[in-house]
Amino acid sequence: MPTTSTRGRPAAAELTCQEREVLRGVGCGLTDHEIAHALALPERAVHDQLGRILTKLGLRDRTAAIVHAFDSGLVEPGRGRRAASRPAHRAPVRPSRTQRVRISVLGPLRAWRDGRPVDLGHLRQQAVLASLALCWDRTVSKDELLDGIWGMEPPLTKVVPVYIYRLRQVLHVENRADSVIRRDRCGYQLVPDTVAVDVERMEELVADAGAAERAGALDEAVRVCAQALDLFRGEPLAGLPGPFAELERVRLTERRTGITLRKLDLQLRLGRHAQAVGELWALAVARPLDESVAAMLMRALCLSDRQADALTVFERTRRRLADELGVTPSRLLRGTHRTIMLGRDIGPTPATP
Repeated sequence: MPTTSTRGRPAAAELTCQEREVLRGVGCGLTDHEIAHALALPERAVHDQLGRILTKLGLRDRTAAIVHAFDSGLVEPGRGRRAASRPAHRAPVRPSRTQRVRISVLGPLRAWRDGRPVDLGHLRQQAVLASLALCWDRTVSKDELLDGIWGMEPPLTKVVPVYIYRLRQVLHVENRADSVIRRDRCGYQLVPDTVAVDVERMEELVADAGAAERAGALDEAVRVCAQALDLFRGEPLAGLPGPFAELERVRLTERRTGITLRKLDLQLRLGRHAQAVGELWALAVARPLDESVAAMLMRALCLSDRQADALTVFERTRRRLADELGVTPSRLLRGTHRTIMLGRDIGPTPATP
C-alpha cells in the first residue's frame, strides 16, 4: 500500500531517486526528450524508467503519472515546466568580472571572496547559504529556509535574519555598497551579478556538451562532460544538516552519475570501448542495482568482444534485483541481454525496448 506524506498525500517512496526525478519531469509536462536532457540520461533510459514507475505505483498511463506527481507533492501547483527544466534549459550565464564571490556546493560547502576563502560559520548558517546557492535563480522565503534546514523542529528564536546578516558580513565585497544577498517582500536571493555558483557552471557545461553532441562534435562533448565532472569535489553539501541538504545531496549525486553515463555513452559511440569499460566497472560496483549502468557496461563489454562477461553482468544484476528489490530486470536490461544472446550488432546506442 503506498506510503503517505505528512500532509496526507500519497508519496513516491517506492521509487529510486532517479525515478522520482523522472516522475517529477512527467508531472511538469516535459517530454521524454526534455527529461533526458535535464537529467543527462539517454532518452531510452527515461522511457524505460517511466514504464517501471507505472508498474511500481500501479498507474495506468502517463496521465495518471502526472496526477500522482501532484498528489505526492513532487510537483507543486504553479511551479511546473519552468521549475523542472530550470537546470538544463536556463540560458547560460558566463562568470563576469563583477562576480567576486564564488560558492561551491559540489562537495563540502566552500566560498571565496576575491579569491580568498571565507569562514562561513555555524553549520546551520552554512545550510542557509547552500539553500540560496542552489536556488540561485529565485527568491527563497524564510519559511522555506526553516522547513528545509530545521524540518519539524523549527528554532524558538528568529535565527534566519541573524544568519543572513552574518553571511552578508563575511561575503561583503569592498567598494560595493549593496550586499551579495538581497531581500524583498518574498524572502532572500543571491545577487547574480556578484555571486558565481559551481552548480550553475556545471549545468552550463552540460548544456554545452548537449549542443556539441547535437552538432556531431562528440570529442568536444566528451571533453566538456569531463569538465563538468571535475567540478565535483566529493559528496555534495557534505555534513550540512536538514532535509533540503539531504535531498540535494541525493539529487546532485544522481546528477553526477547521469553526466558520467552521458560521457561514457559518447566514448562508446567514438569506439573507445576499452576506455569506457574500466570506469563502468567501478560505477557498477558502486551502484549494483542501477540498471542503466549495468546495460551500458554490457554494451561496452560486448563491443570489446567480451560477450561472456556481458552475460555475467546481466545474471549478477538480475539476481540482485530479485533478492534485494523483488523485481525482474527492466526492458532496457532485457533488451540488451536479448541482443547479445541473438548475436546481433549491439550498435553504438542501447537497443530500443
